[in-house]
Amino acid sequence: MTSNTNTLDRDRGILIVLSGPSGVGKGTVCAALRKSSPDLVYSVSATTRDPRQGEIEGVNYFFKTRDQFQHMIDNDEVLEWAQYVDNFYGTPKRFVEDTLRSGKDVILEIEVQGALKVKQKFPEGVFIFLLPPSLNELQNRIVTRGTESDESIRSRMTVAVDEIRLMDHYDYAIVNDRVETACSKIQSILIAEHCKRERMYPKIVQWINEVK
Repeated sequence: MTSNTNTLDRDRGILIVLSGPSGVGKGTVCAALRKSSPDLVYSVSATTRDPRQGEIEGVNYFFKTRDQFQHMIDNDEVLEWAQYVDNFYGTPKRFVEDTLRSGKDVILEIEVQGALKVKQKFPEGVFIFLLPPSLNELQNRIVTRGTESDESIRSRMTVAVDEIRLMDHYDYAIVNDRVETACSKIQSILIAEHCKRERMYPKIVQWINEVK
């Protein structure tokens, strides 16, 4: 029984979907999680937007042309995809599915549109909405980037309000006032999810059947 106990909640990994408005700090939180939770696998998204300063191909995103991205869509190579402020974002499908089957947890850092599409295919996933301390703080964070025009900032804030209204589709909501605190809450959620009866019950049934 000892070996079974050790693998009870690791037969299949848990898919965690982290999303929220642009500028809320999803990337920063995920980067911190990768350091504090090295067993958590980060799924890199594909996008048609231009790289920002310091972003690395295959680490932050897979940067694609529109034609390359359309090819991925046509060949069912993305788990989800969405258009956001004139650019496309998507999640490579095979990597996520193979990693979950191997027993490892996967975290997706994606926009709200994409998260809702993933929920249709993976309702058993854990969906977390990352909130800013306030809308004023969110706007300040976007302005501080120094990468957006005034028109783009206004557009992103309009989209942000619409996305926050969709928060009821998520399982959890976390305010990102401090990165360390947000990471700790996500880790606690993951531990609790692995302990859920419905995730453990199939293995328990297998044990019982083996005794008969």
